[in-house]
Amino acid sequence: MPAANAVWAVDFMSAPLYGGRRFRTLNILDEGVREGVAIEVDTSLPAERVIRVLEQVVEWRGRPQALRLDNGPELIAERFMAWCAEHGIELRYIQPGKPAQNGFIERFNRTYRTEVLNAYVFESLDQVREISAEWVLTYNEERPHDTLGGMPPAVYRDRLETRFSPFEVSP
Repeated sequence: MPAANAVWAVDFMSAPLYGGRRFRTLNILDEGVREGVAIEVDTSLPAERVIRVLEQVVEWRGRPQALRLDNGPELIAERFMAWCAEHGIELRYIQPGKPAQNGFIERFNRTYRTEVLNAYVFESLDQVREISAEWVLTYNEERPHDTLGGMPPAVYRDRLETRFSPFEVSP
């Protein structure tokens, strides 16, 4: 049975603002419950920033057992790998050029690109952040997922955490 916080998938995306300046997103997805746990937006997202985002998410969400990620420079940086080791987080790197090995985040990214990054002409990073935050909230709390029995990820996770079978009706 899938479990929350077993494996988080991590990936970066890139898109332009209206004026042509590019920004990046750091997307983190809990594979077990298909919940988007973070979308961080900025022009630069170095290893220290990735660590800071993970620290914030771990504080309210709990620590994942492992991260599934590619071999990008931010994710193979010595400081990042040391932080993960200090926190007992296993790193599961995919093979270069094999994004299908990180399929859950690739699916999430495709949906995010279609529904957010390609659907709007962004004028500022704050606008990207605001629209992304609204989208991930809807994705997690309202959008039914076939793989979760038609439940949104947050509902599915709540059912797992309250020890009900996710597919039972709670009393």
